[in-house]
Amino acid sequence: MKILALDTATENCSAALWIDGALQEVLLETARDHANLILGMADQLLADAQLGLRQLDAIAFGRGPGSFTGVRLAAAVTQGLAFSADLPVLPVSNLRALAAQAFAAAPASGFAVCCADARMGEVYHAVYRSDSQLQGAEQVLAPQDVAWTLAADARAVAVGRGFAAYPALVDLAPRGWDATLEQMLPRARQVAVLAAQDYMQGLAVPPSQALPVYLRDKVVTRP
Repeated sequence: MKILALDTATENCSAALWIDGALQEVLLETARDHANLILGMADQLLADAQLGLRQLDAIAFGRGPGSFTGVRLAAAVTQGLAFSADLPVLPVSNLRALAAQAFAAAPASGFAVCCADARMGEVYHAVYRSDSQLQGAEQVLAPQDVAWTLAADARAVAVGRGFAAYPALVDLAPRGWDATLEQMLPRARQVAVLAAQDYMQGLAVPPSQALPVYLRDKVVTRP
């Protein structure tokens, strides 16, 4: 299985290539220039692997939530590449990818509580179980509206820069956190890992369905 993954939803601009479980990634944290970087990153990975675009099985991307421009960019680039090579696509939630990173850092945790900084006095919030299942909905909320929805003794890891932007969120867990990963951003590496799982489950879709998810105008999304 060969999957190219792209992510530009946050300050992390990254691309990753999954080849039968082996992963290569190119990543740069930058406030701008994602549009000028992402295609070059993808080309570098394919060239290093001596692969052409049409030799891939699918293209994955971080479908949001994240910055409006960044999420739209990843969707548009993925759609263009997929149409040109006649490949299916795999949209992956950036909060789900963030949770996957958290579980890699704190494998004993049963839940990841994600609070990504959404700017404008809000956070992108979601709770994921360690088996990658979304608990409830992905939402955009004011920090004071984020509530603890798990059992009081649940083992959980806090992840996302919303915890750094709004330090009061660190007090959310009644028993404390297994880990607090307040500087972590989603990246293409985890998008690729999750996309490979989704591909095996038959969840790839046509390029026309490479659509961004912004959350600000709707609070409930599919995982």
